[in-house]
Amino acid sequence: MAEPAPQGESGEPQPDEAQCEQRDLTISGGEHGLRLDKALALLVPEFSRSYLQQLLEQGAVQLDGRVGVKPAHKVRVGDLLRVQMRPTEQSQAFHPEPIAIDVVHEDEHLLVINKPAGLVVHPAAGHWSGTLLNGLLWRDAGAAQLPRAGIVHRLDKDTSGLMVVARTRTAMDVLTRAISAHEVSRRYLALAWGRWLPGMRQSIDAPIGRDPRNRLRMAVVDLALHPGKTARTDVQGLATDGRLSLVRCSLHTGRTHQIRVHMAFIGHPLVGDALYGGAPAADMRRQALHAFSLALTHPVTGVPMCWSAPLPLDLRHALDVLGLDYNEP
Repeated sequence: MAEPAPQGESGEPQPDEAQCEQRDLTISGGEHGLRLDKALALLVPEFSRSYLQQLLEQGAVQLDGRVGVKPAHKVRVGDLLRVQMRPTEQSQAFHPEPIAIDVVHEDEHLLVINKPAGLVVHPAAGHWSGTLLNGLLWRDAGAAQLPRAGIVHRLDKDTSGLMVVARTRTAMDVLTRAISAHEVSRRYLALAWGRWLPGMRQSIDAPIGRDPRNRLRMAVVDLALHPGKTARTDVQGLATDGRLSLVRCSLHTGRTHQIRVHMAFIGHPLVGDALYGGAPAADMRRQALHAFSLALTHPVTGVPMCWSAPLPLDLRHALDVLGLDYNEP
């Protein structure tokens, strides 16, 4: 297990000279005419192309003394490469950070947390620090011994609510299988555009995959034409003012953006969900989605367990503005 990257006063990882290695390489006949990024991958095969690409972006690669050469530049025999193997944001992503975590339940095998809107769950491009994973590593030294610090499922950055996190490898393996087998109950409250009468139910059974027209989005797809996976969401109306509706959504599968995609697909995009066509309303500026209920069988003791999380202030305020009633479970 690699040591955490050193941190400055801001908590951000700071590279030091001991972490950097400089390599001087000469382009041979075997690399002549290749793109710079492909030549690098051949000359430094022990590192991933993703890592080498980040070095190029950071100006850590010089070609005949020039910095900022494009990855597509064709190299020639005799070109001199100087590569500084420095830590990248991605390589330093898995480090502890003092991030507040609202713990609903804790025992030696698992945590149940109430994630606030705005908190990214796992490091990724654009969010290499300040994530839930960084906070878990700070909170629990044992988290570093688990894949993804024990995270077994995710919520979108701007979705609030309950998540379960494993604290032991046994618990992680059992929880992962239970989620895959749809044995973990996850229910959400959503404020959606359109009229949905209280008590009205609908099951949305439509496969989801990457949107072929916009790779930043997911979409309902035809599996005969595009890659994707089956997905099912059950929706029940709770309250409406005729223009906006509060609904309860139950997941039977856990696809990326599943509720947001399914609700938009049937013409009821979530309030504040700009990615899927949901305009803001009632002061809601993020997608109005909250994971309010989580139920599972304890992965070690076998005891059935259930938790609920109150509405966050912004969603509660939106319901008050709209005059929609909701009774906490």
